[in-house]
Amino acid sequence: MSDWLEHTVQVPVQVPVDTSWALWSDLEQMPRWMKWIESVEVQPDNPELSRWKLASGNFQFTWLSRILKQTPNQIIQWESVDGLPNRGAIRFYDRKQDGSIVKMSIAYKLPAGLGPLMDRFFLGPLVESTLQADLDRFRDYAHAYISET
Repeated sequence: MSDWLEHTVQVPVQVPVDTSWALWSDLEQMPRWMKWIESVEVQPDNPELSRWKLASGNFQFTWLSRILKQTPNQIIQWESVDGLPNRGAIRFYDRKQDGSIVKMSIAYKLPAGLGPLMDRFFLGPLVESTLQADLDRFRDYAHAYISET
């Protein structure tokens, strides 16, 4: 048995929702704003699959992820099919002249019984602060991108 732990963070981005969508849906660009993601390689024979590598300090994980749902300017939903068990979604909300909101929900699996304890005292706050910092970097990246175009 295992426990699924989920974390959700969001950030307002002062760019149109189609720009947020376009930047995020280019999966191979994610290491530019996601601190622990070292690489993402979309599989040339099946663009719904991508190989991910997470690395920080002395630990490293890889997994193959599959896009389950992709609706332009609204959602990208995925699940891992091997390696590190995870799933989640990136949602995009159009705020018209105020830009967009990007909301990320990520769930990962830990051994049963260990998950809730680790999540409450150590892992949860670390994961949420890292994910929020990633979204803040995405916001800054999107703002810079708009300024350059």
